[in-house]
Amino acid sequence: MLFRASANTVAVMALDGSLFLHLTDQFVHMHGYRPGASELRSWERSIPVLAAALNDAGLGNVEVMLEYALPLNSKRADVVLAGVHPVTLDPSYVVVELKQWSQAVPHEDDPTLCHVDAYARPVLNPIEQVRRYCDYLVNFNGAVAEHGERIQGVAFLHNATEFGVAGLREIERDEQGRLFTGERRGAFLEHLRSKLSDKHPGAHAADELLAGATVPSKQLMSVAAQEVRERQQFVLLDEQQVAYRVVLNAVEKAKRADHKEVVVVTGGPGTGKSVIALQLLGELYRRGVSAVHATGSQSFTKTMRKVAGARKREVQDLFKYFNSFMTAEKNSLGALICDEAHRIRETSANRYTRAALRTGKAQIDELIDVAHVPVFFLDEHQVVRPGEMGTVDEIRAAAARRGIDCQVVPLDSQFRCGGSDAYLRWVVRLLGLEPGGPVMWEPDDRMQLLIADSPEDMEAFLDARRAEKYGARMSAGYCWRWSPEPKPGEPLPPDVLIGGWARPWNLRGDRSVSGAPPSALWATDPAGFGQIGCVYTAQGFEYDWSGVIIGPDLVWRGDRWITDRTASKDPVFKKSTPDADVDRLIRNTYKVLLTRGMVGTIVYSTDPETREKLRALVSDRPEPRSVTTTDPLLQR
Repeated sequence: MLFRASANTVAVMALDGSLFLHLTDQFVHMHGYRPGASELRSWERSIPVLAAALNDAGLGNVEVMLEYALPLNSKRADVVLAGVHPVTLDPSYVVVELKQWSQAVPHEDDPTLCHVDAYARPVLNPIEQVRRYCDYLVNFNGAVAEHGERIQGVAFLHNATEFGVAGLREIERDEQGRLFTGERRGAFLEHLRSKLSDKHPGAHAADELLAGATVPSKQLMSVAAQEVRERQQFVLLDEQQVAYRVVLNAVEKAKRADHKEVVVVTGGPGTGKSVIALQLLGELYRRGVSAVHATGSQSFTKTMRKVAGARKREVQDLFKYFNSFMTAEKNSLGALICDEAHRIRETSANRYTRAALRTGKAQIDELIDVAHVPVFFLDEHQVVRPGEMGTVDEIRAAAARRGIDCQVVPLDSQFRCGGSDAYLRWVVRLLGLEPGGPVMWEPDDRMQLLIADSPEDMEAFLDARRAEKYGARMSAGYCWRWSPEPKPGEPLPPDVLIGGWARPWNLRGDRSVSGAPPSALWATDPAGFGQIGCVYTAQGFEYDWSGVIIGPDLVWRGDRWITDRTASKDPVFKKSTPDADVDRLIRNTYKVLLTRGMVGTIVYSTDPETREKLRALVSDRPEPRSVTTTDPLLQR
């Protein structure tokens, strides 16, 4: 949240201009960059209109929360109004989505989407947008989790006429999604008065909402069975819902018109790619559309099969690998959902492939050929192996060679790392994946970042978090050799050796050994805490607390990072792999490892100079007050 005050105060500050200076300063402090021009225009043109409406309605004591951050998510509702219901006298909340649009028309195939002249792509109907914000708050804020009736949603298009947006109202059906235009300002004021009392201040209700416990995020794996077989478990927001609808619309079009289309959904860690992929699979499965889910990750696919297909064999069969389609008939599927598509390889053939199947056909071509609508979810900055080909340009080019339309849908908001945009930006700046160099970490009450003095301190800290019922894992750069796996009953070899501290790598095989889970389940089985994970077992997963060991393959010297390929024991790096590729892939590896945590990340480097650099960047500020502990590491 960027600002909170009564409606009276907001109106005064909007009039003298101080409100917008305050919002800008807060935005820069929280995000590390200035708000865009469109955001500034929205504040300057929309907030005064809403403040005037509240005061004209006699609701000057209602509490106004501007740019309210949704829990565990980087999305922000424009405004949340807090007050007391005039009849029940219970806390009452109105989520307001402000739009400056003068007109908008619904999408011809899908009224939950709409077209606005300012945007090249369809966007979410604001009624659907605000309805989903309400649903999300009910799902993730304890103050309203058992009182969904206390939260309402309105879209206020103050520049629009009724004629200009009439088509959007086709989906207006409940109190969590209402639309008002500037032309119906009187009806808007009446609606606000019906939800918020003019006789009671709203400060206490705002306190209650802000103090509401964040309901733990429903972990992707633990709900996969219901996700695929029964009903939606996650609320998709904004561009997530747009991506979901774009794919469903493409599938319907393909079915009606014998039409083929490629859809690419791009986004960084935690933008919801896998959640959308699973919801699509579940919905297509329920509609009777032949669809399967495919990845290049053995860990992800095996976990999906185990959790989502625990009781039904046919559900397990929905989860495939990218190299499963070498002999598949063209267009034999209605849709193919390719998750973690940045892991697509140049070809599906490997050393075990029969000679008859070694056609040299590109894996991207196989994936496009097999379905009427192939869908690719990818993050180009998570390419960690030489030969991985999953990029937007490669997929577009493959579609163009066949004369197939290709839609690209970008995702911006993210749910991993506590929904902290600031943390993700800190990581990419730290690793030099964006220009500008490393910056100081500014705690943002969403993600905790700690630096450990030793691997022993890291492990003790994470073990203490596990005692508090948090999940935790330790992972490391690929800088220690892997010993052969022991026989059942024998101890795991302690390959990751740092001074007098040693722990085993995660298992590589498909069976449990000495209490450790098989490789594919390291990230999701609680017994995985005893081993050190590598990028190939961590990628695609998340856990509450992440311990990351930066090995000698990436060290800070003077004013820059130095990658040492000789320190890497990753067998995928061949002598023929260029130094520039090794440098990029090692940095991408640590980006993956540093973005697995949902609550916090604790980092240890084996190199003293690198540890000093990290300490200099992570200031001695107290951690968020929501964490109560006497552990000295939390005081860093």
